[in-house]
Order: sequence, then C-alpha cells, then structure tokens
Amino acid sequence: MPSFPSLPRRSVNPDLARLQPYPFEKLRQLFAGVSPAPTLGEIKLSIGEPQHPTPPFIQRALADNLAGLANYPTTQGSEALRLAIAGWIARRYGVAAPDAATQVVPVNGSREALFAFAQTVIDRSCGGAKVVCPNPFYQIYEGAALLAGAEPIYLNTLPDHDFAMDWAALPQSTWHEVQLVYVCSPANPTGKVMDLAAWKTLFELSDRYGFVIASDECYSEIYFDESRPPLGGLTAAAQLGRADYRNLVAFSSLSKRSNVPGLRSGFVAGDAAVLRQFLLYRTYHGGAMNPAVQAASIAAWGDEAHVRDNRRMYAEKFHEVTPLIARHLDCRVPDAGFYLWARTPIADTEFARELLRQKNVVVLPGSYLAREANGINPGAGFIRIALVAPHQECLEAARRINDFCLSL
Repeated sequence: MPSFPSLPRRSVNPDLARLQPYPFEKLRQLFAGVSPAPTLGEIKLSIGEPQHPTPPFIQRALADNLAGLANYPTTQGSEALRLAIAGWIARRYGVAAPDAATQVVPVNGSREALFAFAQTVIDRSCGGAKVVCPNPFYQIYEGAALLAGAEPIYLNTLPDHDFAMDWAALPQSTWHEVQLVYVCSPANPTGKVMDLAAWKTLFELSDRYGFVIASDECYSEIYFDESRPPLGGLTAAAQLGRADYRNLVAFSSLSKRSNVPGLRSGFVAGDAAVLRQFLLYRTYHGGAMNPAVQAASIAAWGDEAHVRDNRRMYAEKFHEVTPLIARHLDCRVPDAGFYLWARTPIADTEFARELLRQKNVVVLPGSYLAREANGINPGAGFIRIALVAPHQECLEAARRINDFCLSL
C-alpha cells in the first residue's frame, strides 16, 4: 500500500488564541435553553444597531451612483468626499477645515479603522508595547491591541469617578511603554463625554511619553441639547493650541448619525504624519470605499436636518423611558449616545437571563463589556440598554423591566 508524507502542521497566528468571545456570543451562550415568555413579543435592546429609518435622500444618492461599481476606488477616496468630510468637521467642531489631502481619510466604518489603526501605530520591535483603553470598552480596542502584538491596559471607568478615565491611576512605569491610547467620547456604554481638562491632561501625557491617541467619536451626534454638542478631540486640540493635531486621530461614522449602519462609511482625521502611515497600511489592506457609498456619504455629510430629527427621536425616548427604569434601577440620562447604563440589584448576567425568560426583553450584561482590572470587573452589576428600537417598543420594554424588578 503506498505511503504518503505527512502534511506539515498549519501555522496560525498565536495571538488569535488570546481573543475572547465577542459579547454577543457570550450572550447567546447565556441564553441557551431559555424559553422566553410566549405571550410577549421580543424587544431587542442589546445591540447598538440604529433602527430609525434611513433617510430617503441617502438611499437615492446610493442608487443613483451605482454606475461607479464599474471602477476601482482609490484607498484615499475621492477628493469630493474628503472635501465634504473636511467641511463637516469645520462646521461641527468650529475648527479650521483640515487639509482634505493629508488630514482626512475615508474608511469603511469606524470599526474597521479602529482595528487597522493599531496595526499601523504599534512598534513590535520595542517589546512590551502597551495600549490603554477604557474599561468597560468596545471590544475592538482589545482585539486590535492583541493582534498588533501589544498588551491591553484596562483603565476602569467607575461611578465614583463619574465614569471618567483616571489618567493618574497608571504609574509612570506603565506610561513609558504605552504606544497607543483609545478613548471613546461619548463613551460606550456610559455616555460620558470627556471635558477640556481631561483632554489637556491626555495631551500633556502624549507629549511626555510619545503615544498616539485614537479618539472614537462614533456617538458624537446623538445628544440632547442642541446648544451643547459634545466636545470632540479635534476641538479640544485646537482650543489648546494644537492645531496640527499632533499624535491625535479622531474616528467618526455615519452609522449612528445618519442611521446607515449597513453603509459602512466613516472617516479618520487628525495628525497628517500618522495618517500618512495609516493610508500606506490601508493601501495594502484593501480598505477602499465603494464609489456608490462615497456618493451617498457626500450627501449624508452635507445635510444636518435629518441628524437633528434623529436626535429629537432619541431625546423623546430618553425623556420618557429613563424615569420609568430609574424607579427600580439606578441610571440617568447620559451625556450623549443612545445607551442607558443601569445598575442591577442582582448579578447582571442573572438579571439579563431572567428578564428574557420572564419578559422577552434582551439587554446586555455589563460584565461582558469589561475585563477584570485592579481586582474588579467595572461592568459587573450593570446592564446596557440600547434605546434603538421604535419609541413605543422602548416604552413597552421599560414597563416590562419595571414589572420584572417588582418581582425580584
């Protein structure tokens, strides 16, 4: 009988083994075997997926430009798109329009960019590279750090510090090894917005230790007072005399702002030297934006009426839903964003599982959004409630949560 040589073992990036299951996979496992109340329809408030209608003018712009599918797009995107983004940045943040050729790069949604950015910034040759991120956090930060060969450092954001990142909590020895800091403002899940003092401290640390700042601002356009939009990193930099945005890159997206999560369209803007390297990486990474999507994006960035209408719908939901839930769960209207971060009277995982079983409402345990650091999981004992469903569904969910809490 003929013999065949054994095949070599397939090599796999060992850093993949360090990735934890995504929060929604953990949620699926938590709910395994649970039979929701059969008389109640499901209300899903676990995932931050906007469910308000996509504006028709964006749909038309997409459809009217399908001829662009016959062309390969450039990684840098069209000049028209970059100018549209630069113009929006100037209007929204009250700064000089960034250079559309060197300080703006369109991306296929902020998620793709947040991950790819770490692969550009981290210098593996240094050894011991560290990436700081808030805790709880958007899990992409952790995965990006690990697959770039760096160690994530989790900075707990706690109620007794008003959910702010406490830069003083990290020792100087750690800062010396930090190459990248992720911040999220408005924060996911707490809705906390960084103030100018926090930005000033972070910029001073960046100047001292040389790390790059990735400012995730994908929730920046959902807020509740039209006269007080959340402070952005680019605005903070300009106000503090850093008009070159040195070591700062801001990430934004149309997904939440314009209710187009499936469009996969956003941008990064900031330090031209950092973005030059990021663009080089993305040229090889294959991150060019579909030409039809670019046309729809130009239309979206150029209109604010639909964004104000979107904010109004969220504000109405928060105004009515928050007091109902706050009767039994400690929570408050956030600075911005569309999440309620509510403290639970029992373990967050048990709360979420029983809420599904008894009331068919799906929320996300806060512990799934965090890691244990300094002896605690700062997400434990909280749930994240995404008020993304239609108004009446959110109200019905609040009533069911109230009834459930009364049974505890």
